[in-house]
Amino acid sequence: MRYPSPVSSLKRLLPIFVLGLLSLPLFAADATVLDAIFAGKRPDETASILVVLHRQADLSGAANIPARAERKQFVYEALRSTADATQRPLLARLAGAGARFQAFYLVNMVAVEADRPLAEELASRDDVALVAANRPVHMPLPQRQEPGIAPLSESAVEASLDIVHAPSVWNLGFTGQGVVVGIADTGVDWEHPALKNRYRGFDGTSVSHDYNWHDSIHTANPGNPCGADSPVPCDDSSHGSHVTGTAVGTDGSDNQIGMAPGARWIACRNMDRGDGTPARYTECFQFFLAPTDSAGAHPRPDLGADVISNSWGCPPSEGCTDPDVLRGVVENTRAAGIFLSIAAGNGGSECSTIDDVPASYEAAFSVGATTLADSIASFSSRGPVTVDGSNRIKPDVVAPGVQIRSSVPGGTYTRFSGTSMATPHVSGAVALVWSAAPWLANRVPETEALLRATAVPLTSDQSCGGIPGSAIPNPVFGWGRIDVFAAVSTALASAGPPAPAPRIRVSRPRPGSRRISPRS
Repeated sequence: MRYPSPVSSLKRLLPIFVLGLLSLPLFAADATVLDAIFAGKRPDETASILVVLHRQADLSGAANIPARAERKQFVYEALRSTADATQRPLLARLAGAGARFQAFYLVNMVAVEADRPLAEELASRDDVALVAANRPVHMPLPQRQEPGIAPLSESAVEASLDIVHAPSVWNLGFTGQGVVVGIADTGVDWEHPALKNRYRGFDGTSVSHDYNWHDSIHTANPGNPCGADSPVPCDDSSHGSHVTGTAVGTDGSDNQIGMAPGARWIACRNMDRGDGTPARYTECFQFFLAPTDSAGAHPRPDLGADVISNSWGCPPSEGCTDPDVLRGVVENTRAAGIFLSIAAGNGGSECSTIDDVPASYEAAFSVGATTLADSIASFSSRGPVTVDGSNRIKPDVVAPGVQIRSSVPGGTYTRFSGTSMATPHVSGAVALVWSAAPWLANRVPETEALLRATAVPLTSDQSCGGIPGSAIPNPVFGWGRIDVFAAVSTALASAGPPAPAPRIRVSRPRPGSRRISPRS
């Protein structure tokens, strides 16, 4: 459902979250903005709003820190100190008003359940830059396209992995070892045989969910099997387990479904059966920067994710009413040296359908979907991005996203299609590159450039925004379909000594299939 027309004024009036700025321009709350937020509500009803403070952390020094853990620590401390120094008066007022609220530090922001008088008061404060909606976002999730597949009914290596040449990287001894992939999605069935041994919280004997799992769903939905604040990883709709499998999954036998079977995964549930909010998305990004124990305490940036796989979007018509509402979240996470692969969206096949955040952001590495024959998927959203007037070319790259077989809860496998399925191919590709070339880990711009430069160029007869489909890049395929072997080969040839490769065992149980057993 689309907001009434006054919301369009919000997009023009609310500058937000510019990385490196210490303050933001003052926003004088327009009554039409609050009219949109409180439309249809009784005078005594509350709405969930985001209150963004003027002062934001200066992270400009982060780019000069080469080590992964130290860079995350620097960003965490800068963000936390800014929030701690500026939020106290606001939080005291909210506590005095008896309002429910949640404070964030990833951006200097507080989510509040407020009635209209309180919202008006907050918007008028000198320390507040803006007030925006925190409305639930519904993302239609892919449906199973065939019955659940028995575990051993397919070839050892999935066809999509062969297309991007992941097995060739495995045969060099690089399987994603030493890299942690964060899954921001509907949760994960951690006991699935293709996922359990890749979960960072499981050491082969015992399990600990501290620093490895977080649930941002804090209100129970009667129809949700995971409930609220699940203490263990739980997937309420299969989507999260499926993308996790494509990123890192392997059962050590005939189900090699994941790009980086030597990487480890951690996860945060940011959707309630497909329903998210900007606050939930922010909470999960914050967890991946500095994971907490199961009580939500004692954050540790040294245990943060290296890559975050994001197979979701926040459309302005349903939740992100200001197109910049998650920009600071994306930019600050990226500043910590964390790679963000982000689904381009399933709004194709018209031009300029990449219009949802975060895929439309310049700082996002957005991923379109192709068939197994390297044709563009009909549903894959196209560029260029026009929603912000930039006309920037998106997607950045494409990856297989049609009829992708991966893990679903209950120990089975099925096929889904979507840019959601293409995105974890890129997440896993980054894990492979960083395990092979650890000097690139933390260097997000260089890694993005490498993936673009080594992609297989693909062209289209569809021109968009004055950009011909025959150009490279183009608004249909971006720079092309990823080739992770080419990326790794280029990285190894260009700089730094190769990382020591662990021994691996490759066997061929039957012609045309491969089995790889990473040792980590």
